[in-house]
Amino acid sequence: MDLYDGTTNPRHHLSNFKSRMYLAYASDTTRCKAFSPGIHEATTGLDVEEGQVCKLERSLYGIKQGSRQWNHMLHSVLVEAGYTKSAFDHYLFTKGTKFGFTALLVYVDDLVITGNDEKEINQIKRILDEKFKIKDIGDLKFFLGMEGTRSKKGIALYQRKYVMDLLKETRFEDCKPATTPLDYTVKLSREKEKLLKDHSGYRKLVGRLLYLVNTRPDISHAVRKLSQFLDCPTTQHMQAAHHVLKYLKGAPAIGLFFTSEVNYNLTGFSDSD
Repeated sequence: MDLYDGTTNPRHHLSNFKSRMYLAYASDTTRCKAFSPGIHEATTGLDVEEGQVCKLERSLYGIKQGSRQWNHMLHSVLVEAGYTKSAFDHYLFTKGTKFGFTALLVYVDDLVITGNDEKEINQIKRILDEKFKIKDIGDLKFFLGMEGTRSKKGIALYQRKYVMDLLKETRFEDCKPATTPLDYTVKLSREKEKLLKDHSGYRKLVGRLLYLVNTRPDISHAVRKLSQFLDCPTTQHMQAAHHVLKYLKGAPAIGLFFTSEVNYNLTGFSDSD
């Protein structure tokens, strides 16, 4: 029973996704590919007599064990092809040869492959296609709400579409932009204003902003402050969240930039105190 109850939905860490994108564009020969392996759908019309059970020959979409079976099959194929699963992120697989390095990220049934060994990239694509009939989407431009553009100088990761959709959903697409993520003249507290009758709207908005922090470190402090009041949001906190939206309106396409020039120098920043 424990085996049946256990389900697995393979999803890599977003921090690893961003670091892989740096490796992907650090060399001119590197390529990024996105894949969508498919698991065959079930056929209808099974005739089962009373007291009999069906043995599952293929993992199917829509059943409880589907994701677990897919993860098991994909893992077996990649390990057999010489890839090693990361000890820190179980959905990151790497392979190093004398010709180069290849990394593969898994998010449910979408895969991103990158590296500087074009022969190995083509080989793993062929293996995956033979096993699962994959669809080669091409150079990576959009993944998990993140957009990417490439130039000779490097790669830019941003979430402009995500921001515009968020502004439209919250009806802030025509608002007056703000110059800072928070109004720093206002001190947020738990007692000054009236509690919101429905907390779900505030929590949903903060959750959307938390995902945006992946490419927008400029709002990380503001979102962290707003997250401290999820259990007791007031009208003041909602106004502060709306202020973040106004800031995003003024700069929806800000993101991260990974230079193609390899530089391993560690740089830190600190306040005066």
